[in-house]
Amino acid sequence: MVSMRGYVLSIWSLIDPIYYYCTRLTYLPRQGAESNIFRVRLTKYKGREIVLSDGTEIKKNDTLVKVHLHNVKLLKEIIHIKNEIKKAKIIYRHVQNSLPGLAEFIQRADRSDEIKGVIGITFLNKGCERLGFEVVDITSHIYKGFKWCTFLPIELISSGNSVRHILQHHSPKYLFMSKGKLLNLYGEKNKRKSCP
Repeated sequence: MVSMRGYVLSIWSLIDPIYYYCTRLTYLPRQGAESNIFRVRLTKYKGREIVLSDGTEIKKNDTLVKVHLHNVKLLKEIIHIKNEIKKAKIIYRHVQNSLPGLAEFIQRADRSDEIKGVIGITFLNKGCERLGFEVVDITSHIYKGFKWCTFLPIELISSGNSVRHILQHHSPKYLFMSKGKLLNLYGEKNKRKSCP
């Protein structure tokens, strides 16, 4: 099973640069030895209106930064780890250490004043609130089904769980964070110390 997962990951590694090019993603800066785990692009929000905990209103056609985890990079690091808690800690550390680079990207963006916040979609929503994200259900069944299809291969490779187990225990969710909250927590003057 491990060899098959490794084989699929190798193919995915070859396809990933094409995906990166076609989706117009941008790599983010990160200090230190490790690269930033985020790849991002500006997007116009098309979902229902959301009011975040700090009062920020996210409305249709607002400009957000769409965050994509660099899944190939993550999977190469965790594919041989069986302990789910250890996997979660590795992902958490990567995300936490990459958030200052996301704040820097927004501060330096040409359209920084237009950006209302950050949006992502993930299966991995446990612990996100500790990082400052707010977890919101996806209400569109069509869009949620589409995200199931895109995330399922990632989860199958990373966890080795059955499709039935994944369907029962995981569901794609929106992650939001306002620009103000991101800059307050992770901006240049307020950078958190990286996890050890």
